[in-house]
Order: sequence, then C-alpha cells, then structure tokens
Amino acid sequence: MARTPEHDAAPEFSALITCYFEAESIAHFHEKLSQALGGLGRSYEIILVNDGSTDETWQKIKDLFDKDPKITVALDLFKNSGQQAAITAALNEARGRALILLDSDLQLDPAELPRLVAEYDKGFDVVSGYRQNRRDSFWRILPSRIANMIMRRASQSRFRDFGCTFKIYNADLVRAFDFGPHRIFSNVDCIAAAQRQCEVPVTHYPRPYGQSGWTFRKLWTYNMDNIVRLTQRPFQILAVLCVIASGLFALRILSGFILPFTIMGEVTTGLLLNALFLVFVALLAVLSMIGEFTIRSFTALHRIPAYIVRERISRVDAAPRDTVCDA
Repeated sequence: MARTPEHDAAPEFSALITCYFEAESIAHFHEKLSQALGGLGRSYEIILVNDGSTDETWQKIKDLFDKDPKITVALDLFKNSGQQAAITAALNEARGRALILLDSDLQLDPAELPRLVAEYDKGFDVVSGYRQNRRDSFWRILPSRIANMIMRRASQSRFRDFGCTFKIYNADLVRAFDFGPHRIFSNVDCIAAAQRQCEVPVTHYPRPYGQSGWTFRKLWTYNMDNIVRLTQRPFQILAVLCVIASGLFALRILSGFILPFTIMGEVTTGLLLNALFLVFVALLAVLSMIGEFTIRSFTALHRIPAYIVRERISRVDAAPRDTVCDA
C-alpha cells in the first residue's frame, strides 16, 4: 500500500481512553498518562471518549482538550454504550501506528506503560497487561474468570486476563476488522488473529473514585457475547455426544442378542425422569443459543448502531480549515 503524507505524519501511538462517570479522576489520570507518554520520547496523540456519563465528565474532557494539544479528538456519546463500543468510537478517530488502550479510573497506573512498550518494541502485535492481585469484589472477579476461560477457548490463546484494558495493539491488525457502529471492537477477534502476542504483569489498585460501570449484568452479557463466538464448537461437541450416545444405545440393544446378560436391563422411573430432565436442560441451552443468534441477526439486518456520537471536537480537522481560510 502506498504511504500518504497523512500516514507519514501519523503519530506512533494513539492512546484510546474511555470515560464513564470519571469527573473526579480524569484530570489526575490525564496528568499521569501525559507524563508516561511524554517520557517515551515518541510521537503520540490522545483520544478521549465520554461513554454517556451524565456528571461533569464531558465538561472536564473539554477543559482538558483546550489545555492539551496532544488530545486530538474528544467524543461524547448519546448514551452509555459500553466500553467496547466507546473504544470503537475512539478507534475510528485514531491515526497512530500502534493503539494504546487504558481505563481512566486509575485502577491501572499509566506509569507502567513503558513496560508494555518495551515488549511491543520486540515485535509483538498484541501486548496485554494482566492484573496481579486484583482489587475488585467477588461479584466482579467471578464472571471475569468465567469470561477469561471462554475467551481463551474462543481466541485459541493462553491469555490470563482479557478484561485488563491495559493493552497495546498493532493498529494495522485492528483496522483490518473494519470495526464501527455496526461491528464493535472485540479483544477476542484481534487476539485470535495475532500470532505474536504476550502478557505483562501490571499492578491493580483499588478504585479511588466512584463505582465501576461493569455491573454483574454487563459482565454476564459480555460472557454471552463470547459464548456466541464459540457456538460452532459447542454444536460440534453436542453432535459428537449425540453420536456417542446413539452408538452406546445401539450397543446395548445388540448386547441383548449376543451376550447372556443385558446392560441396564431394568430401566426405572427415576432413571427416566433424570434422563428427561437432562435432555430438557440441554434443549433449553441450545434454544437459548439459537435465540441469541436470532436476536443478533435481527439487529445486524436492521443495522442498529451500537453507539451514536452526540458531539465531536477535533484538532485534526481544524488545521486544514484554518489553512484554507488563511489562503
């Protein structure tokens, strides 16, 4: 692909930062992030997204935009659309050759960014932090562990902590998926497509301000998203189990003609009830997955956007317009 002047002028790093009710923490976070990025001695830009917060977060972001020229774009979404959707909105504004993802709640320290960059410079396409000694409640850790188990299967990787938002991606890898309002960013898809990947331990701190936007319900929904990605394999496994069960049943019938004794000669009412209950539960699980597919197909068919931008302020667009006016 031919390199354009815009591509040559692109910063090396784009930091994609999503915010949800972070009015108290965003200024402190921005200060720490700017110090970490500036200490790298390399070009960078910061993109901030307010994910539908109704407190003073958006005003704080606009104040930071006015003060820091490294913040090239700031977005305000119409409603809380979820972290992955907010990352997608930021991604579509990013010009960097590498993408840095990081939460703005100060549970992860931007000062540890050089450790991830050092690994990225070794040629890895995905570098992810994993949280040592997580400082979250049981009701966040439990569904997170279930999600990690599912995502390891879905991505065919050995990552321990998919949910840690402290990550660096090769931008070409992420852009190849053409993420947007109708197909939001997925860690699983990107990690599954990257052979060169690694994890770096990072410190996890108690949340100093407010409460996390990740409720148990949202984590459960996120788990369902990843189960759907695994659906081809569960159906294959279910088909194999059905073939095995059918074979065993046929073997039981044949044994009655060949052997002097029968296998499970007496079938009790209790056994039948247990078998019917297991079949009912399995059928309900399969129907639930089919229903999930149906709903997602309906949403995709009607092209319902996962997020909508209410307000966008950009430094990138301002320069060309000013140049034209001066001319």
